[in-house]
Amino acid sequence: MRSLTYVTHVPEPPLARFLFANPKMAWVWLIIRLYVGYAWLMAGWEKLLNPAWTGEHAGAAVTGFLKGALAKTSGLHPDVTGWYAAFIQNSALPNAEVFSYIVVYGEIAVGIALILGILTGIAAFFGTFMNLNFLFAGTVSTNPILLLLSLFLILAWRVAGWYGIDRWLLPKVGVPWAGNKY
Repeated sequence: MRSLTYVTHVPEPPLARFLFANPKMAWVWLIIRLYVGYAWLMAGWEKLLNPAWTGEHAGAAVTGFLKGALAKTSGLHPDVTGWYAAFIQNSALPNAEVFSYIVVYGEIAVGIALILGILTGIAAFFGTFMNLNFLFAGTVSTNPILLLLSLFLILAWRVAGWYGIDRWLLPKVGVPWAGNKY
């Protein structure tokens, strides 16, 4: 006996389609992409030149940052939750030197990818991931605004790299769910 499969198609709202899929909005996403990319590149570049991040004392800056995060785990409303403190204590601190390099080169890679418009949605995803980790560690700084802008870049992945390498790259590599068609 053959079973019937019903597919429900929920159309994209016109406003969402215009904001996140229309090439006319590519200029807006270009400005946002360049701003976020520049912020990541400069953050990573500053760390790259600092010996406490990538030099002979690599891991020292991360260790200080993580110990500061652990200090924010107490009180009625702690800035750092218990589960994230456990991650810091058991995974990040013992591997501070490795995490130091991951942070530095991750920030630089996200910055370059966003500036050039290379796999913009994926780069914005990894930027979002880093922002979330900084926020989980109790650091606010520019993380909320970069997080918000990165989330919008993820939503606009189809046109956020229109004025960038994605305009030519995405049609070549395709997307997994479309049978290699853009």
